[in-house]
Amino acid sequence: MISAYLFFKGNCAEAMKFYETATGGKIDMMMPHAGTPMEKDMPPEWKDKIMHASMKIGDTWLMASDAPPDFQSEFGGFSVAMEAKTPEEAERVFKALSAGGKVRMPMEETFWAHRFGMLTDKFGVPWMVGNSKPM
Repeated sequence: MISAYLFFKGNCAEAMKFYETATGGKIDMMMPHAGTPMEKDMPPEWKDKIMHASMKIGDTWLMASDAPPDFQSEFGGFSVAMEAKTPEEAERVFKALSAGGKVRMPMEETFWAHRFGMLTDKFGVPWMVGNSKPM
């Protein structure tokens, strides 16, 4: 199994709650640095930032954390891909994820999918959402 692990610049909790609502997934864990052995290594303003979060979406996992300033980078060179069970679910998820973000390819029918679209969400994370046709 391969899972995506995203590093945010301090807004991981907000992003994961947004993804939970948008995808219909369920957050399994949201652990801040506070109360862990890592707390002592974090600046005081980062103690409530997320050390690790995980969410189950269908049969897969999306994981994330807040990256301290010295470890931050921009998202690029990948997309989180989500396969919806129905065209209607693909439309709903795409619309929800694109709120406040930027559509890179509108949701449409393609030769490989009943519905497929690409977007960058309001957190800067690129997504591909689709409902594939049988090949």
